Amino acid sequence: MAETVTMPKLGFDMAEGTLVRWVKTEGEAVSKGEILAEIETDKATVEVESPYSGVIHKHLVEQGAVVPVGSPIAEVTAPGETQAESQEGKTEPVPQTPTAEKAEVKITPKPEVEAQQEPEGGPPEAARSGPNGPSPQPEVQEKRMETEEAPQEAGGIQRASPLARRLAQEKGLDLNNIQGSGPGGRIVKRDIETIQVQPAAPPRPVPAPAAAPAADKKAPSPAPAVWIPTGSIPEDQAVPVDRLRAAIGRRMVEAKQQVPHFYITSAYDVARMMELRKQINAYMPDEQKISVNDFIVKAAALTLRQFPNINASLKGDQVIRYGHINIGVAVALDAGLITVVCKDADQKPLRVISQEVRQMAARARSGKVRPDDIEGSTFSISNLGMFNVEDFAAIINPPEAAILAVGSVKPAAVVVDGEVRVGTQMKATISADHRVTDGAEAARYMQTLARYLEDPLLLLVG
Repeated sequence: MAETVTMPKLGFDMAEGTLVRWVKTEGEAVSKGEILAEIETDKATVEVESPYSGVIHKHLVEQGAVVPVGSPIAEVTAPGETQAESQEGKTEPVPQTPTAEKAEVKITPKPEVEAQQEPEGGPPEAARSGPNGPSPQPEVQEKRMETEEAPQEAGGIQRASPLARRLAQEKGLDLNNIQGSGPGGRIVKRDIETIQVQPAAPPRPVPAPAAAPAADKKAPSPAPAVWIPTGSIPEDQAVPVDRLRAAIGRRMVEAKQQVPHFYITSAYDVARMMELRKQINAYMPDEQKISVNDFIVKAAALTLRQFPNINASLKGDQVIRYGHINIGVAVALDAGLITVVCKDADQKPLRVISQEVRQMAARARSGKVRPDDIEGSTFSISNLGMFNVEDFAAIINPPEAAILAVGSVKPAAVVVDGEVRVGTQMKATISADHRVTDGAEAARYMQTLARYLEDPLLLLVG
């Protein structure tokens, strides 16, 4: 009997996902734990593993379809099972909603915001009848032209729907320069509608040279200088907001509106930590060297052992204090931020923390994160030290109760035994949820954090 694979829930707020690519094709063998497909969520493109072993009997959704969480996406049968046997208990395919947001156009004219959909309804019944009976509505005709297959033309032109070809001809566009967003890269109507052909700009008039003043008359005062740009100025661009940026914006607005933030900033003497890091890395190959952030992850995790109210979430009228200490580490991507999660960071040595975070960050930047990489954080760290940022305050990542924002390690004037000396200092700011904790508790957390950052040998034995 066929086993049904459903769209997984890859986040507490995930309602649907886009099936970007099938990694396993129909008829191909798959083992439990092998990558089955790539799913795009609001956070990232995630590699989803198969929950079953067997043979991919059928894909129930096409690439590019938007599928609700829990809906069937594929069937896996036992090796050697016949098609007739697999029909028993077969699940009907889920209706597919093609995505229309990702059409990337490789053409000189600038992309514009996608045109609005036509209003619902159509012309009166009389207008829809022809000599041979009722005629299809215009939208039905366009839909047929969108889905109808057209032969591939000579010269390597991509597949395109008849409607897309007609619109391209009307706009004078070359289909070779357009990347399709339909299944298999097919060019569809929306790919053409997002392109606006810009008319050529008229040549700039060249002012005539001014006549020289007469010798017997006083020359007039020179006119004020007018700056004329020598190069071309880029056009304004309307860039659609991608799913990751939209999700970040939505969650951050919710966090700032619904979570009462307060902030505490502390400065730490990290000279000994930087010296210890130098000594450790002298024995490490380049690909395994320990970063400053690895020390901070370990220190923050050990400190959280003593402050369970900060390693917590508010759910209804209860504060959930987590037993596991899972540190989320913010990773910068071109499209925004994504948080990868180092599980049980208080239990792991620095070297393991460093290796895990490096591997997860690499997968995130390549768009190949795994569900376990980005789920389950109980406390987050956002480090902008590599950008020469002195200090900043971060927005809490719901449903967590706090986030630590870390600045650069810099030389600074410090007072030692009544004398001013040059020290090595780093600032950090905790943003905390006032519904879960308060200023005194968060301040004690920052004081305890200093113990680990300023006496870093404790990180090796903790």
